[in-house]
Amino acid sequence: MNLNRRTKMIVFVGVIFAVLAAVYLAGLFISDDFIAADFSQKGLKPSWEHPFGTDMLGRDMLARTMKGLSVSIIVGTVASTVSAVIALIVGVAAASGVSWLDHFVNWMIDLVMGIPHTVLLILISFACGKGLKGVLIGVAITHWTGLARIIRSEVLQIRSQQYIEVSRKLGHSSRWITVHHILPHMVPQFLIGLILMFPHAIMHESSLTFLGFGLPPEQPAIGIILSESMQYLSAGMWWLAFFPGLMLVIIVLLFDRLGENLKKIMDPYSAHE
Repeated sequence: MNLNRRTKMIVFVGVIFAVLAAVYLAGLFISDDFIAADFSQKGLKPSWEHPFGTDMLGRDMLARTMKGLSVSIIVGTVASTVSAVIALIVGVAAASGVSWLDHFVNWMIDLVMGIPHTVLLILISFACGKGLKGVLIGVAITHWTGLARIIRSEVLQIRSQQYIEVSRKLGHSSRWITVHHILPHMVPQFLIGLILMFPHAIMHESSLTFLGFGLPPEQPAIGIILSESMQYLSAGMWWLAFFPGLMLVIIVLLFDRLGENLKKIMDPYSAHE
């Protein structure tokens, strides 16, 4: 059967989504017993019984990695969704035709983007008490700038269309035009921007946790696992950092490919290629 590129992309997106869902559910349903300390099994190299080896407390690294990835996916999903909603609201508001509001939004975007990202994340996370709440707030309110600019430019382009002027002359208010003419056109940009923010959110959550400003040490997060493994690398226990780091990179790349392929699916020019 001959499939066009869009159909192949839809199948590919379905496979990626299934893999990500499987990783999330695997981490979600792993009980704490599987990551409990067992000193009789400490420092074991990768084997059939422990594919990712064990750490110095005898905890299975595969189970800890799955739990950590599940936490990262939750943080990425929540933070990216909040950030994308902020970008949508700010972008539409900036292009509403109110000059001072547009200047204020552009000033806010320049301000946020002008501060080194990691420094800003650390400051916000620390100010919010660190932990899961601090990470979520920090990631959510620092990743909206790029998408907000894209949405602003799209809204400005739509507002210049002739049918918008016709709708306005027919007596429709700006709010009605925004709800019925502008927001429906923003759905593709919103969804794609939301998904493409996932990799950034996950990486920043891991980096914050690695530096000690994110999730608490008892939480099985990827950043904590990588941070703990640093002190054992010189002893030759390479698997403590290699497998969790590799899995994090794979998850990030899968989210990135998911966003890129959704972008192609939503492109009407790629339908029959």
